[in-house]
Amino acid sequence: MYLRFKEVLGDASSRRYGTRKRRIREPVAESEAYGRGRDPKGISDVMTAMTSELGWATPLAKSDLLLAWTEIAGADTAEHSFPLDVTDSVLTVQCDSTAWATQLRHMRTMIMTRIAQSYPDAGIETVRFQAPHAPSWKKGSRSIPGRGPRDTYG
Repeated sequence: MYLRFKEVLGDASSRRYGTRKRRIREPVAESEAYGRGRDPKGISDVMTAMTSELGWATPLAKSDLLLAWTEIAGADTAEHSFPLDVTDSVLTVQCDSTAWATQLRHMRTMIMTRIAQSYPDAGIETVRFQAPHAPSWKKGSRSIPGRGPRDTYG
């Protein structure tokens, strides 16, 4: 039986230990002392990487756009208008009067060009300019309860 095992498994004394090829590990660059990539990173690089990794680039660009309305529209125009909100890639801007809303509608191409150049991550596709709201007579001392005025001549 001993001879049979020796024939199948081979002679233990003739085997050399350590003849197997060992896999050589490549040193990782970050764990190597004084290696490349071990220098401290600047806070701007870390913040940029973190915002892109967490998906904050678009919301931060939208908020920067709302804060920089004076630079985008100009100082005179910004005195008579202010951005309200960005929803579904539409920037809504409230104007002081209907004349300013009309003027800004004529300037839409220029404003969109500035937004696309300065804030491409915001994803703004169009700008909507709102005129001030007219007074509502549905509530208050001048309102009439009921259906209101109707055609009386049939």
